[in-house]
Amino acid sequence: MKRVFIKGGKIVNSKESFVADILIENEKISKVFKNGEVAKLDEDTKVIDASGKLIFPGFIDAHTHFDLHVAGTVTCDDFYSGTRAAISGGTTTIIDFGTQYKGETLNEGMDNWLNKAKDGVFCDYGIHMSISDWNEEAKRQCQDMMDRGVTTFKIYLTYDILLHDNEAFEVLQRLKEVGAITGVHCENAGLIFALQQEFVEAGLQSKVSSHYKTRPAAAEAEAINRILHLAEVAGSDIIDVHLTCKEGLDEIRAARERGQKVYAETCPQYLTMTNSLYELPGFEGAKYVIAPPLREQSDIDELWKAIADGEIQTVATDHCSFTSEQKKLGMEDFRKIPGGMPGVETRGIVMYSEGVAAGRISVEKMCEVLCENPAKLYGLYDRKGFIEEGFDADIVILDPDAQTKITAATQVSKCDYAPLEGKVLSGHIDKVFLRGSEVVDNNKIKDTPEGKFLERKPYQKFL
Repeated sequence: MKRVFIKGGKIVNSKESFVADILIENEKISKVFKNGEVAKLDEDTKVIDASGKLIFPGFIDAHTHFDLHVAGTVTCDDFYSGTRAAISGGTTTIIDFGTQYKGETLNEGMDNWLNKAKDGVFCDYGIHMSISDWNEEAKRQCQDMMDRGVTTFKIYLTYDILLHDNEAFEVLQRLKEVGAITGVHCENAGLIFALQQEFVEAGLQSKVSSHYKTRPAAAEAEAINRILHLAEVAGSDIIDVHLTCKEGLDEIRAARERGQKVYAETCPQYLTMTNSLYELPGFEGAKYVIAPPLREQSDIDELWKAIADGEIQTVATDHCSFTSEQKKLGMEDFRKIPGGMPGVETRGIVMYSEGVAAGRISVEKMCEVLCENPAKLYGLYDRKGFIEEGFDADIVILDPDAQTKITAATQVSKCDYAPLEGKVLSGHIDKVFLRGSEVVDNNKIKDTPEGKFLERKPYQKFL
């Protein structure tokens, strides 16, 4: 492979940023030249001038749902289109949630998800395993997952694949034994069901706004509290995924005060949009139906501050895309609206514009929550998430002086709408490298998918 030399850019990591040059050879970062060091290059080396631009490690999105069968339909982005969208926005690694459906073993669920990627992927990828059928065989196969490089799991406290408290507790115990950690979707299923019944009986079944009104912040906070106390007794670390609200954050704070290790993730949608969108006329608000739902502006402000203060460790997308037509499955019943929205291609630039450029977080913090912390938490800390010699040459060059306009007409995702339609953001993704290969150049994506499956190590404790 031809050598690549990136000169003059400002390298961003979580501790400091500095101007330096990078030499890429054989898919790896061969050398970082700083403090006046001068590289000797041969004529075959491709030179890229990144002066005035920011150089990040490739972004890691550890929360995607591609080709997922749910709510009577299938997400419109599969692994091919979803990872193509991801790489366009600087995400060089995704970790998708594989699912063990009722009646399946964990190994069968894993095989099914690997098969979904058979048509090719545009970024490197790993798989979490969602446990929905807890039994003795599943308990045994947790070790099989670890042996196959699936070192993180997920459980749900809502939906039809929820685990009851005794099952969730046993999962926590078992994952501690094998050295794994699980993410948890935290909402109180019983409370939500009771509220939904009330709204249906009141004739509010066809109102999109019934969605968020029947999934209050209290339902999320209670479930977070409950799983954290189960984890306390099990002696297990835990990840709260897609945190949306101050009430939930306060439960995490309380657990940390008890001495527990709790890792928190939030998503760009919870940092940029409010539940007022569910009040849009007609069925327009269905585009924003996700679970947990969007919250208040005060929650947005609290989450940004928590990121800046290090209380939230990662920002992922929960990319789960459905077309406007698919959303219509719930036109007559808000409970049947497929929950999810796109976001995998805009996360990096949203975090730069709404976080760094807006003065909410530092550029170093952006690197921490999009690159370094996900690499540690999801077992990729030996090759991803850092611009260091010997690491994979996954690199994002971001132009801070340019702008990006969000439109459905130009997005890569198959989704026919963009949640942030028309918004002009500060910054633009100029180039993206995947293991040294230039796969994106000013919005043009390399046609050949070059992503590889990643067998991951156990998570690295860093709290």
